[in-house]
Amino acid sequence: MSRITIFPSRTVAVYMGRLFMTRTFSILAALVLVLQALDLLSESGNILAQAGNGDAQVWQYVSLRAPQIIAFALPFSVLLGTILTLITMNQNSEIIALKASGLSAHQVLAPLLIASLVVAIVSFSFNDRVVSRATATLSQWQKVNYGAMPIDRGDRANVWVRDGDDLIQVNQTRGKGAGTRLGGVTLYDRAGGSLVSIIRAPNGKRVAGGWEIGPATRFDVASGTLTTLGSVVVGRDVRPDQFTLASVDADSLSFGALKAAIGDLADAGRPTKALEGSLWHKLSGPLSSVLMPLLGAVAAFGIARSGKLFIRAVIGMGLGFAYFVADNFALAMGNLGAYPPFLAAWAPFLLFFLIGEAVLFRTEE
Repeated sequence: MSRITIFPSRTVAVYMGRLFMTRTFSILAALVLVLQALDLLSESGNILAQAGNGDAQVWQYVSLRAPQIIAFALPFSVLLGTILTLITMNQNSEIIALKASGLSAHQVLAPLLIASLVVAIVSFSFNDRVVSRATATLSQWQKVNYGAMPIDRGDRANVWVRDGDDLIQVNQTRGKGAGTRLGGVTLYDRAGGSLVSIIRAPNGKRVAGGWEIGPATRFDVASGTLTTLGSVVVGRDVRPDQFTLASVDADSLSFGALKAAIGDLADAGRPTKALEGSLWHKLSGPLSSVLMPLLGAVAAFGIARSGKLFIRAVIGMGLGFAYFVADNFALAMGNLGAYPPFLAAWAPFLLFFLIGEAVLFRTEE
C-alpha cells in the first residue's frame, strides 16, 4: 500500500529550505542596509543638532531604528526570496523534475511553506521582544529631540490630561493604579480660557485627594515672577488611568502588554476598537510570511524557455505587493472604525490565501 507523502524527499526539502532561507535573509540584509542608510541621512542632522550628541548617539539611533526596519522589510524579503528561489529552480528544470516524479504543486511548495512558517514565528518573537521595546525607547527619545534619554523605557510619555479648565502635561508615567508615578509634571492653570500660571515639578505621586507634585515652582503670567512652592497637591479629580491610559501606542507594546492595556481601557469605558485591530495584526502581520510562497508560486510553474518567466515573476511580485496594500488599507479602515477589528486584521490574509490557492490551481493546470 502506497504511503501518502506531503513533502518531497528529505534531501530535496532541506535543499529547497536552505535555498529559500539564504536568499530571503540575503535580500533582507541588503534592504536593511539601504533603508537604514537612507533613514540615517535624513535623521543624522537632527541627532547631531542636539548639544553634546556625537557618533555614539548616531549609532544608538541606528540600534533603535534597525529593528523597525527589519520588521518592515522582512515580509518583502520573504516574497522576493520565494520568487528568486522558484525562478532559479524553474530555470534549472528542477521544478519539472519534481513534477515529473509525481509531486503536486502543493507538495513542491511544502518545504517553502514550512520554512516561511519558521520565519513567521521568528518574526513574531522578534517583534514582540525587540521591536516593541526599541520603538518605545526611540519614540521617547524623539519626543525630547534626541536629548537626554528618559530613565524608564517603555512607559507612557508626553501624556496630556484635562482637569476642569486646567491642563496637566506629564513627560513620563510609570506604574499603574495607586502606584502610578509621574515625571516632569507641568500644570497650566487657566481661568476662563486664559493662562494664569504655570506650575512645574520633576516628580509626582498619587495621594489621598489628588496628586502630590514637588519640588514645585510657580510662574505667574501676569507679574512674571517665579515662586518656589515645595510640595503641592493638584489634579484632585484626575484618576490614575487618565495618566496611564491616555496614550497607548500599539507599536510600542508587546502582545501581552497591549492586551492588558486594552483590558484596562475597556474597564475605564474607553474606545478600544483601533487597538484591538492592532492586537490582531500583531499575529496576522508575521503570519503573512506564510502567504508569500503561495503568491510567488506563479513563478515556479510553467516552462522557463517559453519566455514568460519574467512575466510570471512580475505577477508574483504584483500579488505580494497587492497584499501589503490591502493589509494597510484594511488596518486603516479598522482604525477609523469602518471595519471590525478582527476583519481589519485577518480579511486581507484570508482573501489573498484564497487568491494564492486559485492562482496555484490555475497555474498547475
